[in-house]
Amino acid sequence: QVQLVESGGGLVQAGDSLRLSCAASGLDFSEYAMGWFRQAPGKEREFVAGIKRRGGGSQLYADSAKGRFTISRDNAKSSVYLQINALTPEDTAVYYCAADLSFHEIVEVHMPAYWGQGTQVTVSS
Repeated sequence: QVQLVESGGGLVQAGDSLRLSCAASGLDFSEYAMGWFRQAPGKEREFVAGIKRRGGGSQLYADSAKGRFTISRDNAKSSVYLQINALTPEDTAVYYCAADLSFHEIVEVHMPAYWGQGTQVTVSS
């Protein structure tokens, strides 16, 4: 029943910006912390960013994501977003949306209860 559907990925050039979206259904979105992960070719999945259920300033980023990445959410739309600026080829990865009642499970344990299918981001040099 729970579905997280990512969109907004694609092929872009280095230096471009991209806004990824994740639409959630089958859960009480406002009760869930949300996050983004990514998996680059040949690498393990890594945490990118997390946001608490009420949003606002309750955001946490991986060191690699600080500065260029912004996570936000719109509880009225049951959606979470990831704005990525100044994309580089190293940002090439499948980006996954995640949800969990526990913010800790997303940003520290990295074992969210729910995952999306992912959206491909490819950055050309």
